[in-house]
Amino acid sequence: MIKKYMTFQKSNGISPYVWTIFCILPFYFIFQSSSTIKIAVGILLTVLFFIFYRIAFLSKGWPVYLWAFILMGISITSTSLYSYVYFAFFLAYFIGNIENRLTFLILYFVHLISTSISINFSIVRQDELFLSQLPFVIIIWISVILLPFSIYNRKEKGQLEEKLEDANKRISELVKLEERQRIARDLHDILGQKLSLIGLKSDLARRLIKKNPDQAQDEMKDVQQTARTALNEVRKLVSSMRGMRLKDEIILVKQILEAAQINFSGVDEFKLTNVSLLTEHILSMCLKEAVTNVVKHSGATSCFISIDQSWKEITVIIQDDGVFKSEDVDLCKGNGLIGIKERLEFVNGSIELVAKDGTTLIIRVPNDVKQADKEEF
Repeated sequence: MIKKYMTFQKSNGISPYVWTIFCILPFYFIFQSSSTIKIAVGILLTVLFFIFYRIAFLSKGWPVYLWAFILMGISITSTSLYSYVYFAFFLAYFIGNIENRLTFLILYFVHLISTSISINFSIVRQDELFLSQLPFVIIIWISVILLPFSIYNRKEKGQLEEKLEDANKRISELVKLEERQRIARDLHDILGQKLSLIGLKSDLARRLIKKNPDQAQDEMKDVQQTARTALNEVRKLVSSMRGMRLKDEIILVKQILEAAQINFSGVDEFKLTNVSLLTEHILSMCLKEAVTNVVKHSGATSCFISIDQSWKEITVIIQDDGVFKSEDVDLCKGNGLIGIKERLEFVNGSIELVAKDGTTLIIRVPNDVKQADKEEF
């Protein structure tokens, strides 16, 4: 606690040597006075200023106004009695660190007006000590105008960057959670169905092994094939957990379309730059889901796929010559489009469906700065 009171904030951005000079300097001006009482008052005001200044930094709510006005009073008194205007610099820094915008603006204008009046009053009085340091006084006055806004904007920018970083962390956690849920669903669908089928066929083969050995043998062959299929699908699922690249997904998409006897055309070679593994993985999953829809529902004979990257975004187009089997073109209704839309929301992407002369699905994702490939799924 003592350390908190006795040290300036680490984020002040100003050399501690400058602060030290400003802390010692008022005593030089105070001792220029010939009156002992005036010197004593000056020392007392200086000590009180630094005590109240530290208290003001730790205050919240209405006490901020109280301490700020007391500090302004000491600053004006020091300017008038001792020609020491540099307390205004301390106040400018303090006001710039106020988080509440209304409080900041009120104290900023009150401080600017009071400092300007005290400076002009000293000039009118023709105070020799004050006039001898006029160039430095002008610098302080400019600091009173510019420094608070500079500090305030810097702190506001830092707070926004922290919020953005927190939001990105939350999005990353949500993506991981969504992926875990997807993997759980896929494992349930793959293993649940296949294991049930294996159990049924094994039970049937056990009952037929004496009555009809040939049929029992056929059932066991089906069990063997089902087990191999399940193992292959689990391997594919585990592979997808590592993050799929678009170029690898394109190869799989071609194989799926070829197996469905749908002609493939469009992209063969493409290059993406400054794209994170997360974004590319989500695009790969969306492409796979879209092509699966083409194969299952469209009745198409050809499918065109293009992948383009501009300075602003990545665009993936999937177009087929089939029929969109719905009277209403609504992304909120079935056909895997909901899943694609939800995945794209994690990377601020969008999806557009055009049902004219076939079906065209347009996926857009903003460009991002590539992160280190340490993202986990």
